[in-house]
Amino acid sequence: MTHVEVAIVGAGFAGIGIAMALRHAGIDDLVVLERAPSIGGTWRDNTYPGIACDVPSHLYGFAAHPNPSWSGTYARGDEIRAYLEHVVDAEGLRDRVRLNTAMRGARWDAQRGAWLLDTAIASGPAGQVTARALVLACGRLTEPAIPQLAGLETFPGPMFHSARWDHDAPLAGRRVGVVGTGASAIQIVPELARTAAHVTLFQRTPAWIVPRGGDVYSDTDRDSFAAHPEALEALRADLYAEGEARFASRSGDSAAAAEAEAIARAHLESQVADPALRALLTPDYAFGCKRVLLSDDFYPAVASDAVTLVPSAVDRIDGSTIVAADGSAHTIDALVLATGFASTRQPYAELVAGEGGQTLAEHWSGGMTSFASTVVAGFPNLFVLNGPNASLGHSSSVLMIEEQAAYAARVLRHHAGGVLRVDPAAEQAYTDEIARAAASTRWMTGGCRNWYVDERSGRLTLLWPGTVDAFRARLDRADGSEFLSAPSLTPLLEGTSA
Repeated sequence: MTHVEVAIVGAGFAGIGIAMALRHAGIDDLVVLERAPSIGGTWRDNTYPGIACDVPSHLYGFAAHPNPSWSGTYARGDEIRAYLEHVVDAEGLRDRVRLNTAMRGARWDAQRGAWLLDTAIASGPAGQVTARALVLACGRLTEPAIPQLAGLETFPGPMFHSARWDHDAPLAGRRVGVVGTGASAIQIVPELARTAAHVTLFQRTPAWIVPRGGDVYSDTDRDSFAAHPEALEALRADLYAEGEARFASRSGDSAAAAEAEAIARAHLESQVADPALRALLTPDYAFGCKRVLLSDDFYPAVASDAVTLVPSAVDRIDGSTIVAADGSAHTIDALVLATGFASTRQPYAELVAGEGGQTLAEHWSGGMTSFASTVVAGFPNLFVLNGPNASLGHSSSVLMIEEQAAYAARVLRHHAGGVLRVDPAAEQAYTDEIARAAASTRWMTGGCRNWYVDERSGRLTLLWPGTVDAFRARLDRADGSEFLSAPSLTPLLEGTSA
């Protein structure tokens, strides 16, 4: 059995970010458990053709580790994974990461005042880790959502989810079906259109798409970034301000949303000449209700002879024939499921049992709740990153991770050795606060079904309904009163910061 001060589950951006924050706060006794054979999180798992970030590279990284070597405005997936590897080495975290080690269960032991984690090691014996504090940095988009389609098991050809790309599947010169038109699909379809015999794209709901643009950085650009870190810092500040300004159009400010929608409509009209096809690609819901996508090559691909757009969900599968809900039938050789992830119902929640044996999944049966989007009533010394109301629809998720990590490090440093129990009233008040802020946003009123809203409770449970500045200010106001029988954080807040 291994005992540590803090056990962290997950070695993507969130896990690495909290490990950094804890060590900088003087908490060095930690371990990062990663079920996969390497770090990287979603940037390890997603390797489909064309994968890249849709947030500017110089904003999609840790503030303490600017990267002058990005290839362009929007980084490729392999670059981001390499960046995370670099950060782990630069921070000296390599020996704290246990790869091929999955958390199979975690329960709070009241007598010990610690978490007991059961782990499974690939090609090795199971083990147990005890920790005073547990950080779930498991990511929100990790478990592929596989649609329940009649006859799916009868499909004879290669079939896989976009997040589990089969690079050995023979797709060149084949008829490939793609289910979904979300963020992954709009990157995948143009790539497939270049090599497949034909692509059949099944679209349940079109997306609002705006121009991607962006630059390719030359060697001179990268050398300049490296030589002038102040210029890189200024660029990040500009990108941050641009991201914060986007909140208005995404959340539902009438003027800002109208301006952004006009840009999206003009983009569609300029790239798709056929008015009938344009109509099929035009959403019937408010701009911002679903995730707004960025692409310069999706529309041209769909408008080409290489792609057939089926404006319908898939109804059933009969061998190699895909029957759409509109009754049309399509014969294909390979099927790609770009159908998203389990987002509002996090799979790890079933594995974590708090006080009284209640699991996190049971506590969240009516939708995810928390205080500060990070701590949960009934689960002492537990911190959840990238979980309830910690995502963004307008800027970089890494910014939110950094704020959550700073909050968790501050709390753990101030309450060294103590047991932190969230006041249920504080969690309820925060949940109500989120609901009030979300009520008038496009995510709630825009007339669409999105993955930000819990399907059972109808609450906005994934997104933070505000700016990053507002999130930082909200966490800064947390003074320790969110915990039962815990001393105030005020002395720390008035002194040196973590």
